[in-house]
Amino acid sequence: METVKAPATSANLGSGFDVFGVALDRPADVIRVERASETTIEVTGVGSQYIPEDPDKNVVGAVAEALDAPARIRIDKGVRPSSGLGSSAASSAGAALALNALYDRGYSRSELVPIAAEGEAVVSGEAHADNVAPALLGGFTVAREGAVTTVETDISLVACLPEIAVSTRDARRVVPSRAEMDDVVHTVGSAATLTVGMCRSDPELVGRGMDERLVTPARSELITGYGGVRSAALDAGATGVTVSGAGPSVLAVCYRRDRRRVAAAMLDGFDDAGVQARAYQTSVGEGSVLF
Repeated sequence: METVKAPATSANLGSGFDVFGVALDRPADVIRVERASETTIEVTGVGSQYIPEDPDKNVVGAVAEALDAPARIRIDKGVRPSSGLGSSAASSAGAALALNALYDRGYSRSELVPIAAEGEAVVSGEAHADNVAPALLGGFTVAREGAVTTVETDISLVACLPEIAVSTRDARRVVPSRAEMDDVVHTVGSAATLTVGMCRSDPELVGRGMDERLVTPARSELITGYGGVRSAALDAGATGVTVSGAGPSVLAVCYRRDRRRVAAAMLDGFDDAGVQARAYQTSVGEGSVLF
């Protein structure tokens, strides 16, 4: 048997749509795999009642098929589905790492990224790597077709998860198909600023680099109370705020000394909108861990 702890992740980070991602040091999934003649899946934990156990409909079933590694797979969910915190990516990445070890397939973590992304296609319809890359490799990742760049960084974050659901498919439908050149230039500048900030572990630059005018404004409309939560976080010391992945989680960058105050402010912001929420005081962390 092999056991993997796979972290939550946050993708896009505002200016890096379908490209940027970070691993979070909490929450996480735990995936256990044992050899079997055919794949079976058992899911427990937060939101497990909404996750299909049919291998043809579960992300880890696609990963097991891609690796030709049938197994009894047990997933203890710590990352809520439809949270914007890479729930499906945690399961996909964890299963890929565990099955690779169980069957001694010999793939490196980088080579497992496109395999784990096949699981993401089950949920979103497309094999995106922006969440599975940091889930496998840790740190801040820049995922492009055929290549992933990883940066170790020390950045404090707050991920605030409201008790509402936004599906990845719905969040992708609202993304504009066209953009004005001024907005494209603005986004490129923000993405470059954020990348430099990650390399320097500079919360000011990372927060400034989250700003963009294309994807976030459209997706924020799907999140009840987003405007108030964003303002509250900034007033409490956050250096930048954006939608985490497809949402509904809201991600704030801050200095470590301000993390508790920012978390409390974000919870109050959602409460003012009549929405219950949970805040994770976290930071950019490591990738999946094989026990």
